[in-house]
Order: sequence, then structure tokens, then C-alpha cells
Amino acid sequence: MTATSPAPATGAPGTGTAHGAARSGLLIVAVLCFGGLTASLTQTMVIPIQGELGRLLHTSEANASWVVTATLVAAAVAMPIAGRLADLHGKQRVLVVSALVLVVGSLVCALSGSLAPMLVGRLLQGCAMGFVPVGIALLREVTPPRLTATAMAAMSATLGVGGAVGLPLSAWIVQDFSWHTLFWVSTGLAAVVALAVVLLVPHVRDAEPGGFDLLGAVGLGVGLVALLVAVSKGNEWGWGDGRTLGLLVAAVLVLLAWGGYELRTPDPLCDLRTTARRPVLLTNLAAVAIGFGMMAQAIVIPRLLQSPAATGYGLGQSLLETGLWMAPGGLVMMVFSPVSGRLIRAIGARATLMIGGAVLGLGYLFALVLMDAAWQMMIATCITSAGVGIGYAAMPTLILESVPLAEAGSAVGINGLVRSIGTSVSSAAMAAILTASTLDLGGYALPTEKAFAICFGVGAAAAFVGVLLAAAVPRRRDAVPL
Repeated sequence: MTATSPAPATGAPGTGTAHGAARSGLLIVAVLCFGGLTASLTQTMVIPIQGELGRLLHTSEANASWVVTATLVAAAVAMPIAGRLADLHGKQRVLVVSALVLVVGSLVCALSGSLAPMLVGRLLQGCAMGFVPVGIALLREVTPPRLTATAMAAMSATLGVGGAVGLPLSAWIVQDFSWHTLFWVSTGLAAVVALAVVLLVPHVRDAEPGGFDLLGAVGLGVGLVALLVAVSKGNEWGWGDGRTLGLLVAAVLVLLAWGGYELRTPDPLCDLRTTARRPVLLTNLAAVAIGFGMMAQAIVIPRLLQSPAATGYGLGQSLLETGLWMAPGGLVMMVFSPVSGRLIRAIGARATLMIGGAVLGLGYLFALVLMDAAWQMMIATCITSAGVGIGYAAMPTLILESVPLAEAGSAVGINGLVRSIGTSVSSAAMAAILTASTLDLGGYALPTEKAFAICFGVGAAAAFVGVLLAAAVPRRRDAVPL
């Protein structure tokens, strides 16, 4: 299948004049970025109360850990499915549904006092993450060409910014208010997003003919759930535990069967032939590496900041102080979005992705040699965040240059999925490294300084692997214009 140029954005407001188009385009970008930020924020909002969830929900700590895992797994499954539905039924409609799902999920969590309803709400919050790839795909159709790269960069950055901003915001809310307030805040934000999408984001007539591959969606969901649960719980259960091995084997078998089915069905959930094209495949592999690098700093640096000073290397920061030291990274990520957009226009998405991976790797090298003070960790976070912001912005552009318009939503959704796989693998890998080398302090096992250094080294290696993969993406002369 060959790539085709996008049709004019029928129904987009402000198309009468260039000035009107730019003004309405900026408003749409603001709404979509706010929606992406709100959806992403829900991924990390429970971190300040993670250690207390068992007591708050009247369950065991092991059961309470599913409150975090459920959202991450649901988000990974939802992104490619939401992308395909957007291609079939229109992107604005799927955005509205995603925002409403976030409202309902947040409301259920706000009203929860036990584990079962909390898990239902968190699953719904995870499903709402389909908002981000669909929003990225829509931006190509509703923004003037000169704004498109910058707009997509900003929307992509919300994946990291939401998490970075969510930690200090949530810590402050938990410290001064009830933990239920976290979810009341997200309910209100989600309601604003839903209303803004309905009123301000145009319904572009971009629906394509075809049917929804329900069997393919179920197969992908089952395979991904098995894979991501095994990866997320591997350290807790043990990598040799029957549950972990059973889920990994089941994931491989189900995903292989799913791939064979997708190649045969006329309306697949994901066109694997397009996904296997070298530019798309290499970009998605780079996304795994960059996603790995992003999550590594999000896990390791807060742990180092909160380690007791009595260890000799811990920085002794409280949860709120840690969040505040991490917050500038989110701001840096957003600031670098327009920079990334300019780089994409000037030197291309491929070179921009390479720069993003290189900056991410340099941030880890900085952390590796300078980890003696909280301000040094803040600088390392800002450098790595700049790299993530640049890299995340370039990935959807590379994808959309290489796929037909009819598959834009699905293709960006798959890219979001592989990023999630990268973050999940990173979470498991960092946890394994930090627990492999520990010291005893007052009866508590804490990671050694060497363990933190290894984590930073692994993060740097992953980032530079991303650079090499991006370098292998072929330059395209027949790219779809953005």
C-alpha cells in the first residue's frame, strides 16, 4: 500500500484565511495538548500514596500494586485500538469518547473505598490514554502546515510532561488534602477536556471505509495483558515463578497467532505489512529504546533523592521535595517541544530523533558522574527530559511520513504501544538492578550506590541504541507531507 497525501480538512474552523486558520489551529492544539496532559497525569498520580494503598483500600500491599499496573496495561492495549477506531469513525469522535471514559474512570476512583471499584476506575483511566495518539494523528489534518510539526511535538511531549508534573502536584494534594481529592481533581480536569473537545475541536470528515477487527482487538489485548503483567510483576513474583513463565509463554503464543490472523484478515486492526516497512519498524524499535530511557530516570532518580543520607550517598529528600526537584524536567520537556518542531522542519524527523536520543544518553552520563546533590539530579533530569521531549516529538512525524492517511491513527497508536512496552521493560529492569545489590540500614534493604550507577549506565546505553536505530531509518523522498 502506498502513502497518499491527506485531503483538505473539511469542516475545520478558520479555513477561510491563513490568519484565521492559524488562530483556530492554535486553539485546537491547546485543547488537544491539555487533554493529553490530563490523560498522562493519571498515570503517575497515585505514586505519592502507593505505599499506603493497601491500608487505604483495606487489602494487601501485593493486591494494591495492581492499582498502578492496571492503568499501565490498559493504556498500552487502548492506544492501538483507539487509533483504529479513529481511522474508521473519525478522530474527533474517539477523542470525545476517550475524554468521557476518563471522566467516568476518575469519578469511580474518587468514590472508591475498596480495591475492586478502584481497579475498575484505574482501568478506565488507562483506556483514556488512547486520546494521545489519536490527537497526534488529528493534528496533521487540522493545523496549517507551518504549525503541524510543532503541534505534534507539543502533543507528544504531554506523554512525559504529565508524569513529571503529576508527581509534585499529587504529593502536594495528598499532603494537604484527602487522597480522594486526587481523583476529584482529575474528574474535573477530564470534564473540562471533554467539553472543550466537543465545542472547539472540529469533526473532520476523515473516517475511512472498513470494519473493526474485533477478534484482532481481543487477541492483541490478551497477548499484551499477558506480556505486560508478566514484565510488571516479574520482580515481585520471581522470574522463574510459574505465573511469570506461564504468562510469558501465553503472550508469545497468543501474539504469534494474532500476527498470523492479522496478515490474513481483509480489515486488520494493525496492517503488519505497513508496520514491517523499514522506516516504521525502525522508528518503533527506537521508540522502545527511548521509552526505556524515559522510564529509567523516572524510577531511579526519585529513589536516589529519597534514599536516607545515612547511606553516605542518599540525598534524604521528602516525597514533596523529590517531586519539586523533578518538576523542572516536565517544564523543560514542554519548552523543547517548539524547538523540536523547528528541528524537524530544518533537518528532518530522522536527525531530530537521533539528537533526542543523544541528549537523553548524555543526561544519564551526567547523572553517572555527578550524583552527590539534589541540584545535580535536577540538572540530569532536565537534560534527560529535553532528550525525551525532542525524541518523542520526532517519532510520530517519522511514522506519519511513512503510512497512508487512512492508517494514521492506527500507526501512531502502535507507536504509543511500543513506547509503553519500553517503559514497562524499563520499570522491571530498573527494579531488578536496584534489588540485586543492596545494603542493610536499620533492617531495611536499600539499593547501593553501585546499583544506582548501573541503572544510569543502562539508561545511557538504551538511549544510544535508540540513536543507532534512528540512524538506520532511511531518508524518504516520497514522504507524506505534513
